[in-house]
Amino acid sequence: MKKLLLAGALLCTLALPAQADVMLGGQNWSFAGVDNLTLTPVVPGGNQPQNIQCVICGDNQPQQQADFGYTNFHNNGGQSDIAYFSTNVAGGGNPGFDTVGLGYSGDFLRNYLISKGDTSLQFSIGIDVNDTNTPQTLESFYLLNLTTHTVLAVYSLGPGGTALVNQNNGTGFPDWTLSGFNINLGTDIHAGDQLIFFARMSGANDGPDSFFIVPTVTAVPGPIAGAGLPGLIAACAAMVGFHRRRRQQRLA
Repeated sequence: MKKLLLAGALLCTLALPAQADVMLGGQNWSFAGVDNLTLTPVVPGGNQPQNIQCVICGDNQPQQQADFGYTNFHNNGGQSDIAYFSTNVAGGGNPGFDTVGLGYSGDFLRNYLISKGDTSLQFSIGIDVNDTNTPQTLESFYLLNLTTHTVLAVYSLGPGGTALVNQNNGTGFPDWTLSGFNINLGTDIHAGDQLIFFARMSGANDGPDSFFIVPTVTAVPGPIAGAGLPGLIAACAAMVGFHRRRRQQRLA
């Protein structure tokens, strides 16, 4: 019953624009330092279930992530208003309005991002929508710290939301990107903190949608152009030749 009251209060509050120190289920939820997310019609490259994990997945996805929790998004269309919390249980059912589900631990998400080359811990969410030529609407999307009762990231325009057009046809190919997530271990979260994602959609009209984690890969400086030993030898030879010509000019 306590979870029911907490989730109900949380859902009501998440429908509103961010504000400080909101009371949820008798506890304070802080928006201090919240990341305000940006939604853009940018298609993340190579972002498919085969190599990028999703936190809320359509049941028509070719799942390849038994070690990574995700909520199974059951929707056959005709949904006027649906809300999903992520879960750390692989293929878990939608917790819906009666519970907020089981969160990911802070160190689990951190280790996942680092394993993908995202040492900055800044990531995005790719959204794959399915529609019948009638855009669906994203009402809001949140990243919550259940342990500290802190809202870490938020996208919410209030009433009306944002219409999402299907622009990258195919299962597992996101159409939109939510960017601006930044989890700093030791600042925003601690290793044992429980984190959870939340999405509210309306007008879902054609099958399940999916929300994928898109790591921000930090570029690593590579070798001199012409990669490998041959390129390095060529570069050294060019430098030797340059200095030899300079010396001959001075002696002339």
